[in-house]
Amino acid sequence: MLEPQALDRVIEMAWEDRTPFEAIQTNYGLNESQVIKLMRRALKPGSFRAWRARVSGRKTKHLALRSPAVSRGYCPTQYKHR
Repeated sequence: MLEPQALDRVIEMAWEDRTPFEAIQTNYGLNESQVIKLMRRALKPGSFRAWRARVSGRKTKHLALRSPAVSRGYCPTQYKHR
């Protein structure tokens, strides 16, 4: 089981358009199907359906389908500075 902070980060990474599932697996050891199960448990049903619709078939969520032009997993302005 993931710590609450790690769980929050996995959910955040799963929502990010440019963060591939492979990055989640590298950082947290969860493959795509495990991330889907985690998201199903953690999100409200409507939020889960919206997330699945958003990531299904999205090329940037899978390294093998990703264009070589996409060189990083996030936008520089994406993260809040504390």
